[in-house]
Amino acid sequence: MSTSSPAPAAGPRIARVLPIVEIVMLVAGLVAPLLMGSSPELITLATNILILSLLAISFDLCWGYSGIMSFGQALFFGVAGYVIALVGRDLEFSHAWGTLPLAMLVGLLLSFAFAAFLLLGRRTPTVIFVSLGTLTGAYAAERLVSGWQYVGAGNGLSSVRLLEVGPIEMVEGPGFYYMSLGLLLAAYLASRYIVHSQFGLVLAGMRQNEERLAFFGYRVQVFKALIFSFAGLLAGLAGALYSYHQGFIGPGNMGPGLSTNAVLYALFGGSGTLIGPVIGTLLIETISYVLADQDAIKQYWPVILGVVLLAVVVFKPTGILGFFVSRRERIGSYGGKDGRGE
Repeated sequence: MSTSSPAPAAGPRIARVLPIVEIVMLVAGLVAPLLMGSSPELITLATNILILSLLAISFDLCWGYSGIMSFGQALFFGVAGYVIALVGRDLEFSHAWGTLPLAMLVGLLLSFAFAAFLLLGRRTPTVIFVSLGTLTGAYAAERLVSGWQYVGAGNGLSSVRLLEVGPIEMVEGPGFYYMSLGLLLAAYLASRYIVHSQFGLVLAGMRQNEERLAFFGYRVQVFKALIFSFAGLLAGLAGALYSYHQGFIGPGNMGPGLSTNAVLYALFGGSGTLIGPVIGTLLIETISYVLADQDAIKQYWPVILGVVLLAVVVFKPTGILGFFVSRRERIGSYGGKDGRGE
């Protein structure tokens, strides 16, 4: 009687938490306006959260997946917002089919220009070099527009034309909210597809051991430049939506302050997960809204919020999602001694 060798024991299964979190967040996003009733203030807040989540995801693609510490995401956000505001003012054009792709193109080209300078040089750039380079770009752009009368100088551009979707002019309210939710969902799915594709495997390899990947012949900096440019595209889209929604775009929307907020959104929620930055944006903006409305602590709320954020980042570097999502699910496993992963 022949005996067959026993089948290898199956490796431990990874508990999949992220898909559940994604579904919960999607359902919450769909029903949120129904729960808010007729409160325009809350719907405006919720729409801002969706738009800023786009910016936070753009940073997460840079840092959480590629190791690019970008303090310049607000630059692509703000420049795109200024461009569509000027197109509306000078050309009297604000149709979504033209201005939203234009904003994405502006973000893409501007971020690629920065990537070419910061990432594609002869020498491999350090994290500090890239972070200071993007920070300098954001600060310089903020100072430039602050003194440029054509774009409103320090007052910014107000009375931005309403976004036109077909015959409809989009104003604050449920309509703008669901449009923003749809665009955020599309951007999220596109980002999710990228990070789970073969391209995403290279990003995962870069995150694990960039030097080894370069030794195998991968042009690591080219991959970084590509994902950085795509992140700029998303930031440009967010800037256009913000400009249309607020009816205003100003120097502060492209400076280091907003760029730092994007960093905090991602780190607080959990970088390297895509959904983490959305959660971080939701929590930070909601906490800010609640604390700023309390007369007793109105002048102290930035300090309180800062302490909370610092505590999470220091004691739980993986962010809020780190309490629920294992490192193995966040990072993934590729290969291993028995083919099941480490």
